[in-house]
Amino acid sequence: MEDAFKKLLYAGIGLAATATEKFEASVNDLVEKGKVSDSEAKKMVEDFLDKTNTRKEDFEDKFKTFVEKIGYTSNNDVEELRARVEELEAQLGKKTATKKEAAKA
Repeated sequence: MEDAFKKLLYAGIGLAATATEKFEASVNDLVEKGKVSDSEAKKMVEDFLDKTNTRKEDFEDKFKTFVEKIGYTSNNDVEELRARVEELEAQLGKKTATKKEAAKA
């Protein structure tokens, strides 16, 4: 399931990168044809990048909310829990061994 999320995220990043490249190429074309000035082109690109960044942040927030709703646990979280369980089992094993030794004496 984590792979599916990664693929979805990478697809979104790729789409955004492609859209940005095409937009910049279109703006450069307009500048070359003299339809917009350099300062207008710069403003257009800055506005586009600002909107893209805002949308990216919105997407990340929605993605996090979605992940929380479905109760998704990352591999890192699972590994941390495994390590904690192993540590607790080791501590429990020491206490059990100590109680058995005390009972024998």
